[in-house]
Amino acid sequence: MLASHFSYSCTTKKIRTLEGKFIFFLMKLPLYQVDAFAKERFSGNPAAVCPLEDWLPDSTLQAIALENNLSETAFIVPQNGGYHLRWFTPAVEVDLCGHATLATSHVLKQHLNDGSKVFRFFTRSGELQVRCEDDQYIMNFPALPSAAIDPPQLLVDLLGKVPLYVSKRMDYLVRLESQEEVEEFQPDMSRIAQLDARGLIITAPGRKVDFVSRFFGPQSGVPEDPVTGSAHCILTPYWAQETGKTSFHARQLSKRGGHVWCELKEDRVELRGDAVTVMVGEMWI
Repeated sequence: MLASHFSYSCTTKKIRTLEGKFIFFLMKLPLYQVDAFAKERFSGNPAAVCPLEDWLPDSTLQAIALENNLSETAFIVPQNGGYHLRWFTPAVEVDLCGHATLATSHVLKQHLNDGSKVFRFFTRSGELQVRCEDDQYIMNFPALPSAAIDPPQLLVDLLGKVPLYVSKRMDYLVRLESQEEVEEFQPDMSRIAQLDARGLIITAPGRKVDFVSRFFGPQSGVPEDPVTGSAHCILTPYWAQETGKTSFHARQLSKRGGHVWCELKEDRVELRGDAVTVMVGEMWI
């Protein structure tokens, strides 16, 4: 890793106000946009990655994420031979994000000259590791199994019927009968936003893959997420319980779409995916 890649410039100027003098800081930050869980640009899930030397105020991080207006912006600061990693949607900071972690690993490898075979990230969800194998990235995340519950009436009203299965962890997980049902589902974002969870996952067996899904998180500032790595921490143990398998090829059926290869390893889930850089630039704040 080259320290210069984490540097940013800061210029100050004095602006006189009616109340006196005010110092306004202009800061130039490096910014990368990466399509995660994608081999080709303009597919998968776009994430912004912003490397920092030290943490900026949380309000500034949130403002940057809102300005980027992507489902996630990742911020990293070097720490203890790894990186402190945080994720922000345009509305809130979140506890776990897969695609922005994958995007961050891609930036470290392809743009910041970090030759590590394994990246260590210190996050709200504990230490996460990402291995680099050829042109893919393998994320080691916590498995998040959840037990079946009776569906709340709001969820039944959303779906128009009682689903085959419902559970709740950080998200509601709903099993539908077919891939066609997942594809044809018309979300009512105002109702989904009333659910007492981060978001809603709907899933079913896939025609050409093991299972398919969609994710909706309007309460987190993400109406429909293109590809949601963290949701597969819930999906993988569910489908392992249903099928007796531990390895899966999954596809998220958003408009952009994306593929995730999942493997359950005891209390962990490994998520494998590709990434491609779309933009490299600077942000002035």
